[in-house]
Amino acid sequence: MPTELRLLRQTVRRMLGRWGAGAVADEAELAVTELATNIIKHVGEGSAATLVLESRAGRLRVELHDKSHTVPMVRAEDCAVECGRGLHLLSAMSLDWGTLLTASGKAVWCELSLEPARHCVRVQRATAVLDEYRRLSGASSAVVPTYVVLEASVTDVIADLLHWLAVQGSDPDDVLDRAQALYESEAEAA
Repeated sequence: MPTELRLLRQTVRRMLGRWGAGAVADEAELAVTELATNIIKHVGEGSAATLVLESRAGRLRVELHDKSHTVPMVRAEDCAVECGRGLHLLSAMSLDWGTLLTASGKAVWCELSLEPARHCVRVQRATAVLDEYRRLSGASSAVVPTYVVLEASVTDVIADLLHWLAVQGSDPDDVLDRAQALYESEAEAA
């Protein structure tokens, strides 16, 4: 069980990183963990489930589908009880949540705000640059790149830009110094 939850959280983080929405990864991981834990506890360990992530209109929709038609119920909050807090947590952290009955079971969903990720326009642009760079360099789009692969691509992009600057007659060290100063001032302001 813990291994599957860990893999599920890693998948969510990786997908949000690819979408330029890494700023909401912690919240999304927590939501997915709560939803998956409910399936394990109330439907049964080893039960089939499907995760759906969708980004639209400034929201991240997280859905977990299972084969049960039993709708989760929010219990009265009791601080002394260890079980039953997940839906309260989900309700508190999400913009909205609910259950959708399907022909084969149900989907429990929640929607999280993408506003923190939206404010990271630089991260979104960098993600687009890395995706295009990987495409131009012939990297397989069928394989989801790991952080190590993306970090190597960042190094390659920077090196290529330094070569471009040198060919244009600019001083690469001067540009790197200015970029570092800009990054630090923006990071400090955030």
